[in-house]
Amino acid sequence: MKNRIVGFRSNAKLARAAWGEPSKIALQNLKQLTSLHSLSVAAGDLQFLGGKWYVTHSGLLGIARRNRCCGIKSDLVERHSDPAAARWVFKATVYDSRRSRGFVGYGDADPSNVSTLMRGAEMRVAETRAVNRALRKAYGIGLCSVDELGLLSSTLKSPPNPAQPTAPLVGGSSNDGHRPRLRDQLCLLIRQHSLEPTLVKAYAADFCGTQTLKHASRDLVESFISHLAEAANEDRDGLVCKLNSYARPAEAKP
Repeated sequence: MKNRIVGFRSNAKLARAAWGEPSKIALQNLKQLTSLHSLSVAAGDLQFLGGKWYVTHSGLLGIARRNRCCGIKSDLVERHSDPAAARWVFKATVYDSRRSRGFVGYGDADPSNVSTLMRGAEMRVAETRAVNRALRKAYGIGLCSVDELGLLSSTLKSPPNPAQPTAPLVGGSSNDGHRPRLRDQLCLLIRQHSLEPTLVKAYAADFCGTQTLKHASRDLVESFISHLAEAANEDRDGLVCKLNSYARPAEAKP
């Protein structure tokens, strides 16, 4: 019980740093998620969007691992897929024990319901969504996963504080004790997903079209942070490859 209390306090602290002050109901839900499923904000198991908690793919895999999942099988549903239109449908089956008959989930993806970052990767998104739904059934997870939201995840945001003016730059300080600075949000994402800070800054500057990140407007930085969070949750390996493209080649010695 002591470990669960410590876990909840840590989760609540990180949640406040990343998304501001959650409502009392949201904190109660976070406490239950921490206690029942050991989901961690620091590990990237949860996202807080539009005042609600959503579980990530890594969070669901962690639950499966802790419960000694016996296997996950995914199959392409060819009759409902259309490669020419980049539409894919998958069926996933999760076996929570050796005697389990399996918990089935379906997932679909096409250019109309995936983010612009994932265009061209609709097949992987469809498979991930199918696996997520099967895992949620197998382990009784009532939370919707971020991957199942599709384009909605980029439009859902925590309610803004009307008393807080918009800061012009990422380095600008916030006078509102409940709203974290953009720099803090970016640092939290870097820690959560073990990203290289220097490469993230280079990517951010390129994304915002500025020489350095500090010259970007707040709106552009907010868009980048949302883009980075979505990329890290949907396809971290692809994001790491993208970041590595910003690494400077070693200078040849004379």
